[in-house]
Amino acid sequence: MSDVARYHSLGYKTLVGAQMRYTVHAHDGTPLAMLGFSTAAWRLAPRDRFIGWTPELREKNLPRVVDNPRFLILPWIHIPNLGSHILAIVRRQLPLDWTARYNTTPVLIETFVETPRYTGAVYRASGWTHVGATQGRGRYDTKKRYDKPKKDIWLRPLRKDWKRILNR
Repeated sequence: MSDVARYHSLGYKTLVGAQMRYTVHAHDGTPLAMLGFSTAAWRLAPRDRFIGWTPELREKNLPRVVDNPRFLILPWIHIPNLGSHILAIVRRQLPLDWTARYNTTPVLIETFVETPRYTGAVYRASGWTHVGATQGRGRYDTKKRYDKPKKDIWLRPLRKDWKRILNR
């Protein structure tokens, strides 16, 4: 059983579409944290408004947005500011790795934080922007059941010209 399955509140689920996984280790090789990245949500009204997307631009440029569905710092690790430090490193490394694997360079990362269970403080401290909340439908709800917890939506640009790139 993986540590994500054992210790992450959402457990382990297969990531959707394109994906990258990282394990962060201390200098001595001790695992500290695990992160997963995958394709972005197809439709997300608060994100799409924030970017300024039309449906056509979203369809064309969505591959340049990457979702961060898992971020787990192992429960016995207590290092001040570790979360924001890891997010800063990943923000620099992910575009290189994603481009090498998928020949598409991401310019924006999204993530979802279940409230009130979590506050999103690590994302706020890392310069992410809160843009709204989900409706509680989940990725696969085609029947509008609204049976999932509502989550805050956080975005983090990976480069200064992200908005221009996503809107051309």
